[in-house]
Amino acid sequence: MNLLIAYATTDGQTRKIVRFVADRLAARGHGVELMNTEDAEGLDLSRFDGAILAGSVHAGGYQKSLRQFVREAKASLAMMPTLFLSVSLSAAGSDPEDWAGLKKILAEFQTETGWTPKRTEHVAGAFRFSEYDFFRAWAMRRIADMKGQKVEPGKDKEYTDWDQLALAVDGWLAKVKPRVKAVAASAG
Repeated sequence: MNLLIAYATTDGQTRKIVRFVADRLAARGHGVELMNTEDAEGLDLSRFDGAILAGSVHAGGYQKSLRQFVREAKASLAMMPTLFLSVSLSAAGSDPEDWAGLKKILAEFQTETGWTPKRTEHVAGAFRFSEYDFFRAWAMRRIADMKGQKVEPGKDKEYTDWDQLALAVDGWLAKVKPRVKAVAASAG
């Protein structure tokens, strides 16, 4: 099968996640096109059997390029099997308020873009202090403290459960079937 993975990332953890997914799919013999949504203008989705989209939650929403891509591609996406990977630090915890917030952000994304993924998986992200400027690092350390998380200044801390992600992708893939390609009949 030919599969698209389109993603948006802010600090790089979503890119790391989709590379893991792309490697897993390619190792199973599937064709995979990995594309940042910033570079997806004019992409012809009809050549893909399914699509995985991924974005991370920052400041109460997903990246602008992901929202724009989905708005423009929603009709094509609705015609194929899709998996949406929503990456966030909130997905690492069990706080009911955090999970309610994730559900609200997802619902707002669906309303704004007009697209509802066939399946959504919330994937725990990471503190990527190596990617933060001084002020962002300070804010992220404060968030970690408020959530009772111990982080070392300047050291990244990853929460992504790679085994769970692999199971989610495998479960989605098991339901994806190659799309029937129309073959033009030649007059003879």
